[in-house]
Amino acid sequence: MIQLMLLYIVAATLLTITPGVDTAMVLRTSTSCGPRDGAASSAGICLGLLAWGMSAAFGLTALLAASEMAFDIVKWAGAAYLFYLGIKLLMRPRISLSVDKPSFDSPVKRKEKKGAFYRGFLSNILNPKVGVFYVTFLPQFIPHGMNVAGFSLLLASIHVLITLTWFALLIALTIPLGRFLSKPRVVRNLDRLTGCVFVGFGVKLAAAKRA
Repeated sequence: MIQLMLLYIVAATLLTITPGVDTAMVLRTSTSCGPRDGAASSAGICLGLLAWGMSAAFGLTALLAASEMAFDIVKWAGAAYLFYLGIKLLMRPRISLSVDKPSFDSPVKRKEKKGAFYRGFLSNILNPKVGVFYVTFLPQFIPHGMNVAGFSLLLASIHVLITLTWFALLIALTIPLGRFLSKPRVVRNLDRLTGCVFVGFGVKLAAAKRA
C-alpha cells in the first residue's frame, strides 16, 4: 500500500503541475488582483476538486463516463464559461490592478475575493474532464479489499493538498514581481494573454471527447 500511495502522489503531482486552466486562473488572479484573491481562487478550485472527488467516490461521475449527453452538457457549459472569461479579458483588459486601492477589509475587496473564489470554483466544476479523470484514475490506486468510497475520498483529499501546495508556490512567486506586474502595460498585456489562454482552453474543452 505504501508503494501504491507513493506512486499515486508522484502521478498526482505531475498531473497537478502540468499547465491547465486552473493554473492559468490562479496565476492571472494573483498577478492582477493580489495574493489574497489568488488564494481565494485556489480555494474555489480545490472545492471543485473535492466536489468531483466526492462524486467519484459515490459513483456519480460514472454518469459522465457512460452518458455522452451528460458529458456534452457539462462540457459545453464549461467551454461557454471559459469563452466568456476569455472574451471579456480580450475586449476589456485592465490598465491597473486597482483604481481606488481598497483595503483588504473593505466591502469592495471582500466582493473581489468572493468573485475570485466563485470563478475558480466554476472553472473547475464545469470541466467534465476532471470528473472523468477521477472516475478513471483513482480506481487504479485503490488496494484490493479496501473500501472504495472511503479510499477514493482519501486519494481525492491528497490531490487537493498537492494542488493547494502548488498554487501556494505559484502565488508566492508573484509577490517579488509585484511592482513589475502592477505596471499598466503589463496588466493590460497579461489580461489579453490570459484571455487568449482561456479561449484556447475553451476550444480544447469544446473539442474534448469522452475517454
